[in-house]
Amino acid sequence: MFERYEQLKKILGVDYPILLAPMDLVAGGRLAAAVTDAGGFGIIGGGYGDETWLREQFAAAHGARIGVGFITWSLSRQPHLIDVCIEHSPAAIMFSFGDASKHIERVKKAGILAICQVQTAAMAREAVSQGADIIVAQGAEGGGHGVACGTISLVPTVVDAVGEKVPVVAAGGIADGRGFAASLALGASGIVLGTRMYASEEAIGHDDAKRRIVECTGGEQTIRGILFDIARDNVWPAPYTGRVLRNEFSEKWLGRDLELFQHRAEKTRYSSARENHDYETAAVIAGESAALIHEVSPAKLIVENIVREMDAILGYSLTRKIVR
Repeated sequence: MFERYEQLKKILGVDYPILLAPMDLVAGGRLAAAVTDAGGFGIIGGGYGDETWLREQFAAAHGARIGVGFITWSLSRQPHLIDVCIEHSPAAIMFSFGDASKHIERVKKAGILAICQVQTAAMAREAVSQGADIIVAQGAEGGGHGVACGTISLVPTVVDAVGEKVPVVAAGGIADGRGFAASLALGASGIVLGTRMYASEEAIGHDDAKRRIVECTGGEQTIRGILFDIARDNVWPAPYTGRVLRNEFSEKWLGRDLELFQHRAEKTRYSSARENHDYETAAVIAGESAALIHEVSPAKLIVENIVREMDAILGYSLTRKIVR
């Protein structure tokens, strides 16, 4: 088990195989740099692709060794953003949701690692055949978009599908050392932290959104569906749905997707709520692991605590620094 994460540490050049999820408009340059400085690997959330914002976040990282991640089907509409990234020399670019084959080729020619997030074993095999250097197996417990397969069954399935040459990283529902230890036992080489890092001091998210994550006491207080996509007129292609924290808006419209799709006034209200940080209407994109988060902390402390907890469980010292 330990050989796998030592392999990933060498590939990424990190002390700990802990990756920051590239959360759109939340994982900015400051947070990415903080995760890298803590010994993990920070990734800016390029999301749907906004060149101005992207350049600002690269600047905010102050030259830290980081990566950047995109929603692949949106990136394909703005392929010039790959050139923007190459200009800033990230260590890796992460692709999620869509065919990344053409992007992977360009990235690897530039000497940049290609990370592909997948939700099925078939997707993993395809990504490896296209040249992916690292696979992220994303389970349904995670916040944001994904599919229905849970992390605990998905990770070993993906590990078996891709073999030993390409490291697999677990994502979805992981927020502490117990999740880290479990992921390694499933065959993963490391973990991705999303919701846990949303509730960090460096994350761009609004304080009220972070407070709601901390106040979540159970995974049942999240919901998976397309309500928030409908409300913001950004419905994703099937089979992708998104997980968010429940709120008054979701309780009102649960099971009424078609009606909401046709309700222009509610969409306008939702848009206004997003601008005004009204999270009884606007969604906080967070996963089931919110129930494991009890405070907003600096990214460095989050990484240190998770490493310490994992170390105590498995009795293997991740605190040994690698030689760069």
